[in-house]
Amino acid sequence: MIHAVLIFNTHGKPRLSKFFTPLPPLVQQSLISQIFSLISDRPAGVCNFLDAPDLVFPTPGSTIVEKGKRKEGDDTRVIYRHYATLYFVFVVDGAESELGILDLIQVFVESLDRSFENVCELDLIFHFDEVHHVLSEIIQGGLVLETNINEISACVQAASRNRKASAASSNPLIPSVLAVPGARGGSRGGSADGARRWLASIGV
Repeated sequence: MIHAVLIFNTHGKPRLSKFFTPLPPLVQQSLISQIFSLISDRPAGVCNFLDAPDLVFPTPGSTIVEKGKRKEGDDTRVIYRHYATLYFVFVVDGAESELGILDLIQVFVESLDRSFENVCELDLIFHFDEVHHVLSEIIQGGLVLETNINEISACVQAASRNRKASAASSNPLIPSVLAVPGARGGSRGGSADGARRWLASIGV
């Protein structure tokens, strides 16, 4: 299972945090700090995955154990890739393949590249909703849903088109709403009636 997907920059500022294992916000913040401290000091040539027994991700139905009291079978791993100023980090359990997760990170990054045309840190800040959408096309509930980049990009583009079409159709400031059938263009009464219809259309 994938416990969490994180993106943060080289200064430790989170740009994406998605936890598939329910945890209190304070615990999430603590884990993000611990994970950044684990990988930020690692040399560039070392392995991209590491065991992290001190990171506690409870299984469904269990409670959070105290730090330092490791449960039997607890094999949490941190797998990451470093791109320019960003760390892409997946926290997984022992059921996931480390090399498979490294490939999944590459799929995620390439899918973001297609959505933003050479993704950068500012894209993650100003378009965080689309970043979450791309991630949701790849992972659902901690399980891998799709790895085909073409399918992921097609779904994201289709959703973007539908979102724009929905926004255009629901825009209350449409000339046809303000227009009054049969009224003259310069009529004060028609203008007032059009304004009243617009207010009524938005529920005022």
